[in-house]
Amino acid sequence: MRILRPIAVSGLSAFCFLLAPAAADAREMRDGGKLLLTNGVTTVEGASGGGLAPWATIAGNETRDGIGLSASATVVEVKSYDYQSGGIALGLFNRVELSYARQNFNTNEIGGALGLGNDYAFNQDVFGAKVRLFGDIVYDNPLIPAVAIGAQYKKNRNGAVVRLLGAKDDDGIDYYASATKLFLSRSILVNATARLTKANQMGLLGFGGDRQGGYTVQFEGSVAYQLSRRFVFGGEYRTKPDNLGVAKEDDWFDAFAAYAVNRHLTATVAYTDLGSIATVPRQRGVFFQLQAAF
Repeated sequence: MRILRPIAVSGLSAFCFLLAPAAADAREMRDGGKLLLTNGVTTVEGASGGGLAPWATIAGNETRDGIGLSASATVVEVKSYDYQSGGIALGLFNRVELSYARQNFNTNEIGGALGLGNDYAFNQDVFGAKVRLFGDIVYDNPLIPAVAIGAQYKKNRNGAVVRLLGAKDDDGIDYYASATKLFLSRSILVNATARLTKANQMGLLGFGGDRQGGYTVQFEGSVAYQLSRRFVFGGEYRTKPDNLGVAKEDDWFDAFAAYAVNRHLTATVAYTDLGSIATVPRQRGVFFQLQAAF
C-alpha cells in the first residue's frame, strides 16, 4: 500500500498536469480564440468591419462556442466639421452581430452660415443586425469568402431641420451584403459590400430628397495588407447617393492603419476624404478610433 498510494497520486497529478493546458486552450478558443484583427474595427455606423464599410466579420473575440462584445469611440475631424460616435456590439457564436451607435455631427461655424446657429449638431441613433450566412474569413476554402447580410435602422433626432433641407423622412433602414476574405499566404484582406440605402450622409441629413426619394444600390470596397500579426494598413472606398438638391454628396475614401495593442484593444487612424458635406466641398481630415473587444 505504501508503494501503490504514491504511484496512484503521481498518476493523478500527471493527468491533471496534462489536462490543465488543454482546458486553458479550450477556454481560450471558447472565450477569445479569433486571430488578432480578424474581428475588424468599428464602422462609423456601429457594425464591425473597416471604418467606412461593414465586413462579413462578427464583433467580439468569440469563436463559434462563445459570446463576444466590443465597444468603440470614434472621432473624425475634417476641415469644417467635427464628428463623434460611440458604439457597442454583441457577437453571438461568431454568427450573429447586434450593434448600436450614437452619432454626433457638429457643424461648427458652418451652422451659423446656414442659419442653424454656430455649433449646431445633428444626432442619430443606429441599430444594426448582421448574420454571417456561410464561409470563413480566414479558414475553409480559400476561394470562398465569408458572406454576411445586415440591416441598420437609423433614427435622425433632428427631424424638423432635415425636412427643411429637403429630406423626405427622418428615419430609414439600410440593407447590405458583404463578402470578405483574408488570404493568409499573401497577408491581404479584400471586402466588397453592396448597400441598399436612401440615407443622406449616412442619415445625418435625413433620408431621400427632392432629387431622389427612393432606394439606390451603393458599393463599398476595402483592401488591407497585414504587415504583421498586430499591424494592418489599407484603404476603403464608399459610393454615396446624391438625393438633396441643396447639399451635394460625394463618394468617400480613406487610407487607414490599425494596430492591435493587445487582443482586447485596437487603435485605428486614417486619412479621410469625405468630399462635399452640407454645401461645403473638400472635407478632408483625420479619423481616429479606439476599440475594446472581449
